[in-house]
Amino acid sequence: MHLDMGELSVNTISTSKERDHFIKYLLNDIRALEMMVEQDLIEKDITRIGSEQELCLVDNHWRPAPVALELLAKINDPHFTTELALFNMEINLDPIILEGNCFQTLKQDLKNWLDIAENAAQSQDTKVLLTGILPTIKHKHINLQYMTPKDRYFALAESMKMRRKGEFEFHISGTDELITRHDSVMFESCNTSFQMHYQVSPEKFVDTYNWAQIISGPVLASSTNSPLLLSKRLWRETRIALFQQSLDTRNSLDPRREKLPRVTFGNHWIKDSIVDIYKEDIMRFEPLLGKTLKSPHSLHTLENGKIPLLEALRLHNSTIYKWNRPCFGISDNGKPHLRIENRYLASGPSITDEIANMVFWTGLMSNVPQDINQITKKLDFDDVKTNFLKAAKLGLENRFKWFHNRKYSASELIQNELIPMAREGLIKKGVNTKDVDYYLEVILCRVGTGRTGSQWLLDSYNINRKRSSNDEALITATAGIYKRQQQNLPVCKWALPALQEAGNWSTYYHTIEQIMSTDVLTVKEDDMLDLVASIMDWKQVRHVPVENEAGKLVGLVTAGLVVHFLSKRGKERKLKTRISDFMFTKLEMCCVSPETTISEAIQKMKQYNMSCLTVIKDDKLVGIVTEKDFVNVSAKLLKEIHNQRS
Repeated sequence: MHLDMGELSVNTISTSKERDHFIKYLLNDIRALEMMVEQDLIEKDITRIGSEQELCLVDNHWRPAPVALELLAKINDPHFTTELALFNMEINLDPIILEGNCFQTLKQDLKNWLDIAENAAQSQDTKVLLTGILPTIKHKHINLQYMTPKDRYFALAESMKMRRKGEFEFHISGTDELITRHDSVMFESCNTSFQMHYQVSPEKFVDTYNWAQIISGPVLASSTNSPLLLSKRLWRETRIALFQQSLDTRNSLDPRREKLPRVTFGNHWIKDSIVDIYKEDIMRFEPLLGKTLKSPHSLHTLENGKIPLLEALRLHNSTIYKWNRPCFGISDNGKPHLRIENRYLASGPSITDEIANMVFWTGLMSNVPQDINQITKKLDFDDVKTNFLKAAKLGLENRFKWFHNRKYSASELIQNELIPMAREGLIKKGVNTKDVDYYLEVILCRVGTGRTGSQWLLDSYNINRKRSSNDEALITATAGIYKRQQQNLPVCKWALPALQEAGNWSTYYHTIEQIMSTDVLTVKEDDMLDLVASIMDWKQVRHVPVENEAGKLVGLVTAGLVVHFLSKRGKERKLKTRISDFMFTKLEMCCVSPETTISEAIQKMKQYNMSCLTVIKDDKLVGIVTEKDFVNVSAKLLKEIHNQRS
């Protein structure tokens, strides 16, 4: 069984001739697949499992390291491949039969490949990290400068943007809220996953696929691992919302038109065969990518007694991102096979956790209820879809609507119903009982303690955020993940990280972005003096930026300016005075970018005798840094020096 890694030699479909050429092959592929199913040519009565490990690369400051191409050149092994961003890579593990010691083999293989990646990374002063969304990713890392320079990624970005006809819009709400826009697909590069594959016989495909949909919600709830994005606490598995919105080619020009997103859970049960899924995808989603196909059509290949590769169908399928994706492939023995790809689980938190997730999922996949046909008649698909989305948002705090209209807490459903089912399914497959019990106990530990990867990250961030800056808390969490992954304990047994784990002060304090305040109070240039004076009094601040109606920074008010103005003009003019009458407007003296180094910022403050600096990105105010922030940095540095000498 070969895992589809995504064809790299592709192009954007830009002419009707190219579209006709690709669709002609696509329709022939569908007919050929139908014939292979009808003629019983698809491999059956064997279950292989496989996985794809996506990973992050971080530098010595725990930030994204865009060195994937250098590492791949050094490793030089076909198991490794690129991802959308230069700070990510993917490992494709060899498929194995689901039996005996398969999970011991899988764990050892994964560890060996990750060790190879780690050794190569060390030559670039880089580390390999397993996490759903890297906590230290910032806006600057999700631009085209960080895109891997491969035809597939450029073609995908161009095709997505062309169909979107505007910027991609993001709105994700959790404890915090992310509302932003972006001009490319690069937001998708924030996501890293551990994708799992399960081979299915054709006659069992429909029932197994529908069952895969049913179990998605609780399986996801037990394994969430990406609660943070751009320092915002969002969903327990933020990847689910982010992935859909970052690849959404729909626009809001006509809200009456109902169109499915390319990232989808689906809208209904499937009834007849895998072919129906592919047909619907062809009807609903136009091809994003094309390829010059010169080989004979699939039907000709099949008529000549050979197995066609279905290249057009597989390429089209790779651009439709179902959370449970149907896949066609060719096994190493030359036989065609079908499989279901689980795409909704995050990378990490540890190898042990990932194998536990796979044991739980494959166990359930191996124990499809005998009355599944009756279940899908009585269980509303919308409830299953809602279970999945709420699990992504709430994790183990979600309640699930289950069979016979019963409602379960996540812990009750997983512990009492699904864990026993998973164990039974794997024992029937002849999997080593000790392995089954060990890894299912990892799931039970997570559920019993409530300590999933996402909960650990939130606890780490929330505690350290009270003792330090946002940036320090994110860096500490990232360093904590890496150091605990080396121990390979399951996340339910991880201790929370201390601030010292990320290294010395230079890790935390290099650029203004790391120390600036982002919760900035502003006023408008036409506001009254009394308003800004009141804000300063209420919040005990001495600096308030001034914006115009378009949200552009136009000035700065300091406590000194207010006192000076009143001393010169008198209190009798206070009510008539507008902020524009006395604000500081020489912005070149008080503006820096987030990337400005702290030493450069200090030099600027000294040069212009400024007591604060406003931080600007793309002509928008994104933060402020004051003398107090520099005093705090100095205090921490002096404390570190004192501790080193003690």
